[in-house]
Amino acid sequence: MQALSLLDLAAAAWFLVAWFGFNFVVDVSPLRKKTLSFAMDNYRRGWMSSMCVREVRIMDTAIMSGLQQGTAFFASASLLAIGGGFALLDATERILQVAGDLSIPVADNRALWEIKVLGLMLVFAYGFFKFGWAYRLFNYASIIMGAVPEKGWASDDQIRKMAAQAGELNVLAGRHFNRGQRALFFSIGFLGWFAGPYVFSAATLSVLVVLLRRQFASKARSAVLSGQYPISEVPLKSGEYTATGSSNPFT
Repeated sequence: MQALSLLDLAAAAWFLVAWFGFNFVVDVSPLRKKTLSFAMDNYRRGWMSSMCVREVRIMDTAIMSGLQQGTAFFASASLLAIGGGFALLDATERILQVAGDLSIPVADNRALWEIKVLGLMLVFAYGFFKFGWAYRLFNYASIIMGAVPEKGWASDDQIRKMAAQAGELNVLAGRHFNRGQRALFFSIGFLGWFAGPYVFSAATLSVLVVLLRRQFASKARSAVLSGQYPISEVPLKSGEYTATGSSNPFT
C-alpha cells in the first residue's frame, strides 16, 4: 500500500463508490422503477406469461438460447481478459521500460503497476462470476419453461404459477448479466488509472454519466416505455385479458 499515494487511494475510492453506487441506484433504490432495466424486467415476466398460452414454443426456446449464448460469450471474454492480466504481470519490467522510453505516465514503480493490473483483474473476475451465474440462471429458467404444461394437462393456476417462476428466474438472470456488463464498462474507466489518478477519476465519471444516461434518458428507454403495457397476467381462455396498461398487445 506504500506504493499508492493519497490521490491514488482517493481515485480508487471514487471508482468503487461510482460502481457500486450505480448498482444500488439501478437495482435497489426507489429510482430503479424509472430505469430501462426495470422496464425490461416487466417484459421478461410478460414474455413468460405469453409463453404459457402458446402451444408451439419454438420461438421462446430460440430466444432463451440466444440469451444463454450471449452470456457465455461475455463469460469467455472475461476469462480471456483475466489471462491478459497475467500476461501483463509477467511482462512488467518490459512494459515499464517501454513506457519510460516513451514518457508515458503508466506507473512510478513495479509495485504500483502490479497493484493496478491486479485491480483490473479483480474487476474482470467479478464480471466472470456474474456472467457465470447468469448463464446458470438462464439454464434453470429454460428448464422450468420446458416443464410448463400445455393447457389441459394441468390447472390454469398451476400453469400460471410455473410460468411466473420461469419469469422471476429470467429477471434474476438478467440482473446478474447486467451487473457483469457494468463491470466490463467500469473496467474501461479503471484503465484510466494507468495514466494517473486524475485520468482515472475523469474516466470513471465519464463511464458513470454514460450508464446513467442509458438507464434514465436514452432513446432505448423511451422506445421501451412508449409501448409498455406491462402484462400482469395473460389469460388461458380466449376472449379474456388482464393487464395493468390500457392497450392489448394481442389485438
